[in-house]
Amino acid sequence: MISMKRLLALIFIFVGGLMPTLAQTPILPDFYADPSARAFDGKLYVYPTHDLPGMTNWNEVDWHVFSTDDMVKWTDHGVIFSLKDITWATNLAWAPDCIERGGKYYFYFPAGNQVGVAVSDSPTGPFKDALGHPLIKKGEAGIQYCIDPCIFRDDDGQAYLYFGGGRKIGVVKLKSDMITRDGPIQVLEMPEYYEGIWIHKRNGIYYASYPTRASRKVNANVMVYSMAKNPFGPWQYKGAILDNHSGNIHGSITEFKGQWYLFYHFAAPDKRERQVAVERLSYNDDGTIKPMQMAKNNPRSN
Repeated sequence: MISMKRLLALIFIFVGGLMPTLAQTPILPDFYADPSARAFDGKLYVYPTHDLPGMTNWNEVDWHVFSTDDMVKWTDHGVIFSLKDITWATNLAWAPDCIERGGKYYFYFPAGNQVGVAVSDSPTGPFKDALGHPLIKKGEAGIQYCIDPCIFRDDDGQAYLYFGGGRKIGVVKLKSDMITRDGPIQVLEMPEYYEGIWIHKRNGIYYASYPTRASRKVNANVMVYSMAKNPFGPWQYKGAILDNHSGNIHGSITEFKGQWYLFYHFAAPDKRERQVAVERLSYNDDGTIKPMQMAKNNPRSN
């Protein structure tokens, strides 16, 4: 007769075998990275960095947007903005973000280690440079890498623009026009932060998710997070969400049709070409995020 302890162990193994594991299957064609996912009017839009096949540096030049209404079929709306559309930078078209306000769509993008903003009447563009100059200039507030913008609008309507890299992160309030700064840049204390900040809010709790990096010899391949009760912090470090054993990771957390998702990218350790993947995200009763595990047979889990 099987013991209760043995029975519970078998049940645990069986249920554990049914739990979903990460396949890291690309959802977008070709090579894209740094997916910023946003829900607008019943559709989900992903604004990624556009990697170039065979590239040997990070000198991307334009941005696409993809949309879906079922998380299965994705539509590529083509180039919505590029370095050709601005006069103040000529390189480093990296991780963007987008938000809607008052029927307008505001596209925040890094270029030349600075942050700009473009505007459109549609989430699929085309977008037009709203200022003709950077919204955030390189080196402001002592932040050398003014990259990876994340735009967050709180329940009261106040908008916050987060940005930064190289272990330094800044945030500045924006006025309701979404293109004018409202006060000084504040430098935040963000535990284990390296780059790629993403802010979301759930049940009154603010979450900051971002890649970490143990040293300059180790790639930023672990997505971690911190929690706070205020958009400025203080931020309490909670640990890893996902270690995808890749050469690089960066992503976003978004709710769509009642389900939370983590969008991220992965890459072979010896290549710069990256691809976008998505996984369902779950929370514990105390609001912490349940960490994810990759499948053991995934070649990048070794």
